[in-house]
Amino acid sequence: MSNPEPPNGDEVDAITEAVLTASRLLVGISARSVAAVAGPITLPQFRLLVALGSRGPLKLVSLAEMLGVNPSTATRTVDRLVTAGWAERKSNPDSRREVTVGLTVSGRDLVDRVTDYRRNEIAAIVERIPHDDRAGLVQALQAFTEAGDEPPPRASPYDAGLTQWE
Repeated sequence: MSNPEPPNGDEVDAITEAVLTASRLLVGISARSVAAVAGPITLPQFRLLVALGSRGPLKLVSLAEMLGVNPSTATRTVDRLVTAGWAERKSNPDSRREVTVGLTVSGRDLVDRVTDYRRNEIAAIVERIPHDDRAGLVQALQAFTEAGDEPPPRASPYDAGLTQWE
């Protein structure tokens, strides 16, 4: 079996434009879901909660790296989420200098409610797609998210590589 040729520039451009257009739709759904369910929380704050929800408790440095922000930015965001009761810090019993950040029960509930809202909006859109046009959509989206290193939802409650004490 021969390897398929890589997509030419026109195909990559067409796919890129389609994904950009779909991303506008998804960002709108995300913003509406957070506003409808979470109230006074920003999208970056919610993104941090989602990261904790999908990866489990993380060291602050690992969390900042994963989100692509400076540790000081992550610290300020975590401070606000702790104050709101959605996140908590815990010390490593073997080394009190090391701290992880995780979701509280309220934080988990918030992530679940916003996710359910999004799921319902997305499902309504998918139902409007003609059945024949749905073929390959799951595979294409999974390939896209894997290429972007996005973990599947709740793939693991704890990511050992990021929570391991050094």
